[in-house]
Amino acid sequence: MKVMFYTAIILSSFLLHSSSQAASIYAGQAKAAAVCSQCHGIRKNSKDSIFPGLAGRDASYLKMALKQYRDKTRVSDIMNNIAASLSDKDISNVASYYARLKP
Repeated sequence: MKVMFYTAIILSSFLLHSSSQAASIYAGQAKAAAVCSQCHGIRKNSKDSIFPGLAGRDASYLKMALKQYRDKTRVSDIMNNIAASLSDKDISNVASYYARLKP
């Protein structure tokens, strides 16, 4: 009985830890609406836009690109300034949100 109790405690701590580390689609949606959508749109941007649409893009690619903009290893005056305000969690949330959208 003690073994089952301790196993349950250990298992629940892993589940809580993994869920707290998972990206929040809702937080990503809110951040994208507030920050990203003005240029990139949500599902698609206007056909005359010079900014690429992000819906359906690979989450790993989006995370990498945003971190590079934030760290200024990828240069764009606009994106460097915007990404500078994003935390790792923000980046993960936004990338996960856009990756789940269908363009």
